[in-house]
Amino acid sequence: MMNIPKILGTKIWTALILATLLTAGLFALPQPRKPNAGNPRAASWPEARSPEARNQDEMRVEGEQRFRTNCGRCHMAPHKFPPRMMATFVRHMRVRATITDEDMRFILVYMTQ
Repeated sequence: MMNIPKILGTKIWTALILATLLTAGLFALPQPRKPNAGNPRAASWPEARSPEARNQDEMRVEGEQRFRTNCGRCHMAPHKFPPRMMATFVRHMRVRATITDEDMRFILVYMTQ
């Protein structure tokens, strides 16, 4: 190799090597990918989700709002129980708290997901 360090100076030569190594290291890093990029039915990307899944999410959000409105005065956010148990709880509270049938259905969707 030629006497390049003498020509450029030791500090400049060191900075040049360091910059080259850092640049090469950045290009060697893997590129970020979308989760499930190869799967067209990936549930994490809204544009790839079916209308039924979007409708289910809307029902869950509506159920959460109705839970907060009707149940949140006395109860904290629900624990996860099996759907059959939740249905029993919600039916019981529907009678006690005079919740409409529509509210009960939305709340049940929210509590079972």
